[in-house]
Amino acid sequence: MDNPFQIITDAFAPDYQINLSIQGLDGSIMLTLSSGGRIVAKRMISADQRNDPERLKRLVQSIQFGIAIEQGHSAMAILEAMTRGDGLNPPPRPANGQHRPSIGL
Repeated sequence: MDNPFQIITDAFAPDYQINLSIQGLDGSIMLTLSSGGRIVAKRMISADQRNDPERLKRLVQSIQFGIAIEQGHSAMAILEAMTRGDGLNPPPRPANGQHRPSIGL
């Protein structure tokens, strides 16, 4: 089995400082991602999530999705990329700071 801490680190290390801290006797950990001295995301990870590769993968994607939305990326573009299997590499934000319109279903 892959090391869950390495999976988390590999997913976020290029862009964020990562802090993993033990939260309880049940094996839960707190993941805190920060950049430039500010907290970008904070998530409690249960022992069950951490020890199940599929659940851990979905958790990482969920965090990446939330960060991308907070940064102004189009939810539809991100979901389309995920559906195609491209992973979560959101398109760059428009240079003029305007949000791209998303297509509603």
